[in-house]
This record gives sequence, structure tokens and C-alpha cells, in this order.
Amino acid sequence: MSGPRGIRRDTPDPDQTNRVLDPLSPHAHDISFIEGAPVDISTSVNSSLAHLPPSLGRLSEVAHNLWWSWTLEARELFETIDPTLWFLTHHNPVKLLADVRPDRLARLGEDPSFLRHYSAVLRLFDEYCANKKSWFGAHHTDLTKTTIAYFSAEFGLHTSVPIYSGGLGILAGDHCKEASDLGVPLAGIGFMYPQGYFRQRLTQEGWQEAAYAPFTREESPIQAAQTPSGEACRFTVEMGGRHVTAAVWRVVVGRVPLFLIDTDVPENSPENRALSARLYGGDQEMRLCQEILLGIGGVRLLRALGIAPSVWHANEGHSAFLTLERLREFMQKGATHAEASELVRQSTVFTTHTPVPAGHDVFPHHLMDRYFAGYWEQLGLSRETFMGLGETPESRGQGFNMTALAMRLSAHVNGVSREHGRVTREMWRHFWPGLPTEQVPIRSVTNGIHAPTWISPELHRLYGKSLSPTWASSCDDPAMWQRVTDIPDVELWAVRQAMKRKLMSFIRERARTGWMQGHLQPSQVLARGTLLDPEALTIGFARRFATYKRATLLFQDLERLKLLLQNRWRPVQLIFAGKAHPADEPGRYFIHEVLSFCHDHKLGGHVAFLEDYDMHMAKFLVQGVDIWLNTPRFPLEASGTSGMKAALNGVLNLSILDGWWAEGYNGANGWGIQPLADQADTKTQDQHDAEQLYRILEQEAVPLFYQRDRDGIPRGWLHMVKECIRTIAPQFCTTRMVKDYVGMLYEPATLRAPSTW
Repeated sequence: MSGPRGIRRDTPDPDQTNRVLDPLSPHAHDISFIEGAPVDISTSVNSSLAHLPPSLGRLSEVAHNLWWSWTLEARELFETIDPTLWFLTHHNPVKLLADVRPDRLARLGEDPSFLRHYSAVLRLFDEYCANKKSWFGAHHTDLTKTTIAYFSAEFGLHTSVPIYSGGLGILAGDHCKEASDLGVPLAGIGFMYPQGYFRQRLTQEGWQEAAYAPFTREESPIQAAQTPSGEACRFTVEMGGRHVTAAVWRVVVGRVPLFLIDTDVPENSPENRALSARLYGGDQEMRLCQEILLGIGGVRLLRALGIAPSVWHANEGHSAFLTLERLREFMQKGATHAEASELVRQSTVFTTHTPVPAGHDVFPHHLMDRYFAGYWEQLGLSRETFMGLGETPESRGQGFNMTALAMRLSAHVNGVSREHGRVTREMWRHFWPGLPTEQVPIRSVTNGIHAPTWISPELHRLYGKSLSPTWASSCDDPAMWQRVTDIPDVELWAVRQAMKRKLMSFIRERARTGWMQGHLQPSQVLARGTLLDPEALTIGFARRFATYKRATLLFQDLERLKLLLQNRWRPVQLIFAGKAHPADEPGRYFIHEVLSFCHDHKLGGHVAFLEDYDMHMAKFLVQGVDIWLNTPRFPLEASGTSGMKAALNGVLNLSILDGWWAEGYNGANGWGIQPLADQADTKTQDQHDAEQLYRILEQEAVPLFYQRDRDGIPRGWLHMVKECIRTIAPQFCTTRMVKDYVGMLYEPATLRAPSTW
């Protein structure tokens, strides 16, 4: 759909440059906290938005609460203000309101139609924030005055808050949104990252380059956090003989506050100011300093804000030092080391996401000596005993393993899929010697996705008409999803085709913009997907380009692949997207290899690579392709969530039976590749999996997609699509996931929380 002046509404500006503000921003507002109670999530009007007419005075309040980002009515309200600016601001209502012409707002303030829409959105917003009918309040009335502290190194919430890199952050963001929807009293703790994660640039030769673009806090829904006394919240952590001060920023996610650590303050040295500048940047020493800030600093942040959590949830091992700081606090209050350790363990939840030993953070002892000398005495420990907290059989005497620390000081541990739980119990069974592997106390809570965030507007409306007007609030109800089978094929196919056309429009608009701005050469324009056919069977692969994810598996047999892609009557096309960590040379080479196929004229424009994969692009991909491809090397996929997002939107999965798909696949809702035993060598695995992949495409997927009736509708394909939605949506949503966390982990941890200390 096109907006005014020829701008497409459904595509973002790919090259927006921002600036950095001083962290002591004047655009802060009052906030108060109650000890041990849920956190106040009120917002106030930014002073730069003073030109809002009185009749629209609360627009800024809604813009500063990310609730709007998963509420269709609110998104449509902001788009109505100025569709062109909505596009140019990357769908960021804070910047939209700052940049829109005052006379436009004045006219809207007198427009009866807009005012009715505005009033309806405010009514939804106020009812939501009142939290009077939440699931948590109805089912856990005895726990409503508690707070769960949720620590994560990254949070994927929206492109206007670029503090995420990939799946871990997206999961954390979805977790916060669902906690808000369910009324779970959760508070997030993470980093500000003024430069965020890197922006991907691809050279004409096909190599990934990393660029960092600072963003402007004033143009994002980020505001200063304040202590109960009304002062700007700050805390200090001693690291390696120097004192590092951090400011605290706040993002409101519905009913959940997220607090962000920022060391870019005037009193810090340039070295210390850079500690929180980038996500996953720098060397091992910087990584250690960041994890000290997140874990130890995160505890001090909450104390400064007057928040007393009952449960402490570490999302991956990056924040595991929080257990040491809490241990120190209990010992300062008079507990013995044994008493303090048990108090910390019983109130700590730890989620591990990594199924291979090499994926866990391990810091060399000389760095631990530099940064923790003097700290272990406060825990009543010798150096050797302290180092033992992070010891594993593999790292003995070599380094301090953060996952080992979290395992030792958490009584509530979980993996992120059923298969990952099995692998994790096997990996860490040495912590429970003599106990059978199946009895190792590591549970599984399979990941899910926040449905309102990832659903397309078209399908959202179709579900609202065919399932229930409030389908999103009952997302884990299998009986409701059973009604998907009653959706007329012609309606579902029309929506799926519309979503695909939006994807193609998005791809072409980005390529056109890159060409107009002089960023792309002609061959790069073609490799970005401008030759893709909106009618062809389209396969999407959008992942982090780690080698175990095997992005190039489909290119094992080029001649066989060409027969698939270039079939005149049943063409197939491939869309790739994803980043490799700047230090991951094999991953960067995989991108280079895929790009070489995109530039190969013999493949005739059937292969495309989209630059700078982010949340916004991900939505178009999971909504617009026909098949979602995932080819990890078994058993290295902990869970994965992109395929869940695709399934919610009627996209069929074709994946190795690993991670979440091992429990999601039922034989009729997509395609699964049964891997060889994990002891098989990698070459044999690759050959076996590639052969199965080709066979499925040649004999099953492609013929089914092109088998049409007289109306041009693929009835068999849509039957599988409905089965996919019916079985996957209720099982792999965050509604089910967060309820599992509450029942299996948060509630037991709350009941054992140290109330006497």
C-alpha cells in the first residue's frame, strides 16, 4: 500500500542516521516505587512534544509505552497522523510526534473521525494498564505483591530500541510483553547500548562489514529512571581497582518496566564510558566488565530504585554474577556462607540456551584475579574455593565458567526445548554425581513467541473474524485454534497472497532506496531480490550466520538445485538474511558464499540476500514467504523461534527435527528431516540432510504448492497450512511459555524466597 508522495507505508527507511545525547537528559519524569510491590509504569509527556493540542494530549503517553507496538489499533492511529512520516521514522511514534507539523496535529485535534479513533485507543490503553482482569491476578492472588527480576544481556522489543542482536534478545522482549499481557509482576534489567548491535553492510565483493550508528534516546521511548526520592538513579561498581558509575534508563513495556544500564556518564573515564556502548563488542576483558555491570550492578540498580524482588531470573549466563552480589548481601546481614548460598539458590531461576560447551562464557583466571581480588573475601571464601564456583571438568584450572556459577547457585534451572533439556541434563550431570541423567533437576520450558507482535495485520483481522475478536488473549487455547479449519480456503489464500506481495514490495523498495542513495551497484540491486517472482514458491532462511546453522546446505548439489529453481512451470526462489558476529570469520564466509550464488546469473535471480536483518525485516519475512527453512546440525539447536513466528502466519516449516521442531512436528503440519545419530561425522551428516532436503522439495513441497483447482487455489497446501496453525499456535506462544515459567519456576521460587532476611 502506498502513502502520500509515493512513499510506501509498509517499508522502513533503511539508512537513518542518529546522534548521541548526553545521558543526563532533561526529558525525565517522576516515578515512584513501593518496596516489594509491582513497579509503577506511569509515563509523562516529553517536553519536546509540547506542541500537541490539548485534545490529543495523551498521544505522547501512549507513544512512550511500547504497548502500542503490539496493538493494531494504536499502530493504525499513529500511522493515520502522517503515513509518510510513519514510514520515514521506522514506525517510531515518539519521533513521529516530534517531527510532525503542528498544523497537522491541530487539524487532527478537531477531526471527529480521528478523535473517535484516539478515544477508542485510550480506552483500550487505560483498561490494559489498570490490570484489573489479568490472568496472574486471577490465578495467583497471593503473589501479586511480589516482583520478578528478569536479567538479560539484550532485549528485542522494537526497532526504535535497538538493544538486541538476535534470538536471545527477541525471546527476552517477547517474555516481557507476555508478562505484561498476563499481569505477571516482572521487571527487566539490561543494557542501554548507545551504539546498539552493528549494522550490516555488504560490499560489492560480498563481504560483511560492521558499522555502528549511535541512536538518539530523545527520539525513542526511553526516559531516565528515578529513585524513590526523585533523583536520577545511579549506582557504582568497583572493577579492577577503579570505580565505574552507571546511569539508569527506563523503557515501559505495557505493564512491565525495563531498566537499562549506561556507563556513558561524564564522571567516568573514556574507557569506562565505552563499557556499555555496544552489544557483544570488545575483547574478553570488556565482556567480563559488562557481565559484572549486568549481574552485580543490576542488583545494586534494583536496590537504588527501592525494588525488592522475590525471584531473580538470569536469562543465560551473562548475568550470573547477580548470585554473587546477593550472596555478599546476605553475608553482610549476618548469614553464614552456607545459609546465604541456600537463600540465593532457592530464589534464583536460571535459563540456559546453549547446548554446546564452547558456547558458554569462560573467563581466564588472571582476569578473574584482576577483577575479583578482595571480593571473594566478602563471600567468606578463599581464592581457590571462589574459582571452584565456576569450575567444570573441561575448564578445571583454566577458566571461570559462567554457566557453572549459575548452575551451582540456582535451584530452578531450565532448558528452552524438550530436546535441549535432555542435552543439558547430559552436559551437566556431573553436578549431581550418582543421579541418573533423566533425574537431573534441569527442566524444560520450550520457547514461544508473542503472537500480537509477530502476526500480520491481515491475518490478525482474519483471526479476529473467524476465531474470536479477542483471539490474542486466548492464544494458548487449542479449542479456539480448532476453528482455523473452518476458515474458507479462498479467504486464507487471499490473505497469504497479500502478505507475499507486501514482502516483495518491501524487498524492491529497499533495493530502490539503496540504488537512489548510491549505496548499491547494479549487481547488488539484482542480488537484493528485485527479480523475485511474487507467484513463485518462496523459501525463507533468516538466521544468525553461525556455521552450525548450515545456511549453505541447500547448495550442496548445485545442478539439482538449479532444476528446482529454474522449472518454468513450478519455479522456486530463495531469500536469505542474517548477520554473522564480526569476529566469526567462518560465519562471514558463509554469507560471502551465499552472496556468490545471488550474483550467479545462471541462477537467474532466484536467490536473494537481504542486507541488515532486524526485527522489522523479520516480520515481513516470517509473514510473506511460503516455506521457512531451518537446517541446524543436530543436536546443536537449543530451540529457535523464527519458525514459530512463520507458522503463526501460515508459513510451513521445513526443518531438521531439532530444537522446538522436534516437538512441534506431527507429520502433517510441515516437513521434518530426521537427523543421523549425533556421533556421525559432519560430512556424512551434511550429505544425509541435504539429500532429505532435496527429496522433500522435489517430491512433496513443490508439487503440493502448485497443485491448484479450477479457481487457482492449492487446496492440499492450505489444508497443511491450517494444520500448521492449529497445532503450532497454541503450543508455541509465549502465553503458554510464561504460564509455564510461573507455574514451574517462579511460583516455587517465590514460595522459597528468603523472607526473613
